[in-house]
Amino acid sequence: QVQFVESGGGLVQSGGSLRLSCVAAGFSPDFYAIGWFRQGPGKEREEVACISSRDSQTLNNEVHYTDSVKGRFTISRDDAKNTVFLQMDPLKPEDTGRYYCAAGFYLADCVRSFEMDYWGEGTLVTVSA
Repeated sequence: QVQFVESGGGLVQSGGSLRLSCVAAGFSPDFYAIGWFRQGPGKEREEVACISSRDSQTLNNEVHYTDSVKGRFTISRDDAKNTVFLQMDPLKPEDTGRYYCAAGFYLADCVRSFEMDYWGEGTLVTVSA
């Protein structure tokens, strides 16, 4: 089956940290922009962070974070391992939710959650006060 497999979630106290992993199964994500999304209790799914594919000239990746996680979360990718990471530190109770990965062609599409594909089952993050 072609999709992402997320892991690394758990129960943590406010101020703690978690590192989420997202592994591509059945396809190579090298040329896709990849995003982390979350859905909290009673909330709509939202973009958390997105990372572009590597620029062929600069060899850099562009990243985007939703305002509420800027300065606390870091997205990164290891294309050799078909894996995208989300380092979350410090966590707040409002970060509670199920976290998902998905891929799109462009960073702008990822930011808008537009035509994203290969959604995984997600990993649950619970932050206690």
